[in-house]
Amino acid sequence: MEEIETGNPVPPAETGFPFSAVVGQERLQLALILCAVHPGIGGVLVRGEKGTAKSTVVRALAQLLPPVVDETGSRPARLVELPVGATEDRVVGSIDLERVLRDGEQAFRPGLLAAAHRGVLYVDEVNLLHDHLVDVLLDAAAMGRVHVERDGVSHTHPAKFVLVGTMNPEEGELRPQLLDRFGLTVDVAASREVDVRMAVVRRRLDYEADPAGFAARYAAADRAEALRIRDAVDRLPRVRLDDVELRRIAALCASFDVDGMRADLVVARTATAHAAWRGADAVAEEDVRVAAELALPHRRRRDPFDEPGITEEQLDDAMREAAEEAAKGAQGRDGEGTDSADGPAEGHTDRGDAGNGGSTAAQQSGPDPADPAGDGSDPSASGRQRSGPDGTDDDPDSPPDGPGTGGRERRAGTPVSGKVAAPRWEVPGIGEGAPGRRSRAESRLGRVVRPTATAGTGLHLLGTVFAAAPRQRARGRVSGPLRLAADDLRGAHREGREGNLVIFLVDTSGSMAARDRIGAVTGAVVTLLRDAYQRRDKVAVITVRGSEAELVLPPTSSVEIAVRRLAGLRTGGKTPLAAGLLAARTLVAREKVRDPRRRPMLVLLTDGRATGGQEPLPRARAAARGLAADAVTAMVVDCERGMVRLGLAAELARELGGGCVRLAELTGDAVAGVVRAAA
Repeated sequence: MEEIETGNPVPPAETGFPFSAVVGQERLQLALILCAVHPGIGGVLVRGEKGTAKSTVVRALAQLLPPVVDETGSRPARLVELPVGATEDRVVGSIDLERVLRDGEQAFRPGLLAAAHRGVLYVDEVNLLHDHLVDVLLDAAAMGRVHVERDGVSHTHPAKFVLVGTMNPEEGELRPQLLDRFGLTVDVAASREVDVRMAVVRRRLDYEADPAGFAARYAAADRAEALRIRDAVDRLPRVRLDDVELRRIAALCASFDVDGMRADLVVARTATAHAAWRGADAVAEEDVRVAAELALPHRRRRDPFDEPGITEEQLDDAMREAAEEAAKGAQGRDGEGTDSADGPAEGHTDRGDAGNGGSTAAQQSGPDPADPAGDGSDPSASGRQRSGPDGTDDDPDSPPDGPGTGGRERRAGTPVSGKVAAPRWEVPGIGEGAPGRRSRAESRLGRVVRPTATAGTGLHLLGTVFAAAPRQRARGRVSGPLRLAADDLRGAHREGREGNLVIFLVDTSGSMAARDRIGAVTGAVVTLLRDAYQRRDKVAVITVRGSEAELVLPPTSSVEIAVRRLAGLRTGGKTPLAAGLLAARTLVAREKVRDPRRRPMLVLLTDGRATGGQEPLPRARAAARGLAADAVTAMVVDCERGMVRLGLAAELARELGGGCVRLAELTGDAVAGVVRAAA
């Protein structure tokens, strides 16, 4: 059976669930098989609800892969699981400190990517993994190698593996830029057919009752599938991709208006792999259609809130248009008297890829070593420490300026018109929350700020040298290497950025119910939700209307759900602001118990005209002071309009100890400056 590596050695599984025994997940099985035939496709992202056999199918795939032959002999292909909390050092590898200190020699300790070579790298809940590490994995999967330059060590090793990531969209989405980097995406769901559900339950119960006997019943089918995969791998270099089918692929991708050229390349590789898997010598229209179904749906997503997917009708229309374009290409080819069908396969052809001129075999079978992603990205990025905690070059302590800031950052506490603080869209201080892009925090992936006597994250070399230097005479050193002891070692204290819990408290009362005003408020919330998405925050939505506050969205990482909930907001009635602020305070207290490291931030959208209950304004101000006493960072969006302005929202902002910004500043491009302005 397969070996499973998770960072600590564990014994191999006794008897895994057979790949051929899985019921109702044929599309997922096909996507995994195609990536096993052609790893250059770039991996599979599996999206679906809980309990849909995502993990079971992935683990079963490793049992079908060919054995690995290396310097130690032959071994089964490994299934390497990447924990969500893994560090970059554990993933790509790092300097072997034990050998450096013990033997005085420079040595490298490979990471999980090396262990996954010629096997399966499985990342469960990949959407919860830090974006920086997702980039590292995708770079390695595209290149087939890992190149590490860090701590004075230069090391390169092969890392050809089938990358599989699974995720539950309800727990938060991947950014569109990362979605595009996965070659194929499959959405899985439990079947609604009674017979299929019965078969799933029956097979699972039979497996649990007698794992060995159950596996024996499907051993022949698994062996046949494994042999088919090996034959497809051998056949792949001989499969032809002629210009007619290449034109069909290019026309299909163009019709769906996908960004860049990665989609065309992935569809071409997937179609070639599918042709090899079905035993054909050339790519046909049916191969292109299957490839498009797996490679294009997630690439249509431009905005974070766009729904991924392609309907059968849309694909049919696009295939008809592509067929017409392919026919034109065939006519032109016949007219020229040339026949490119005898050329070598995609992956091993000297023809240009999608009209970009001639290309080498290496460029077709895999990415250009100088440009693995095909988009000009730096190939060594997979093994390098980025300067920012999220894989960007931004200094985590220097958020970018934006419109309305005059090229300078606006600091909390700076008066606006001499009354309230400027917007501060981050939580002050240093947190310890989940990796994100909003507030400063201690981080394993951020920049090094100082040495620490505790373990820290990695070795702080200069701190270690400075700690050991004053002790050299006492240790009898006159010349030669520095004499180190265990208590000389200094860890590296790093700072990056974290995601926060952003609570939106939205006034939907009668004073806000005018169509243009509530539309502007909803648009502002969507804009802020998009910012929360980009900064990896959790979000919650509370509304106030009538006589009570309502938690319409409990804290979640899925801002898409928040957007859908906003579409059905009810409006009208009085304004129980005090009830809303108290509900927010209660929610903050509850979430501190559940996730004490994630710091909260309140965003209140209101005109400040509290009208619900007795003494509504004093009660609202008292509730605001309570939130300030709990050190909850707050921002108020003043939705007041008209010639006469009471300034009640600004007064609430003062009681909350937060900033205040007018609704008009959160519309259009001006939001870039307001949202990013921070101290």
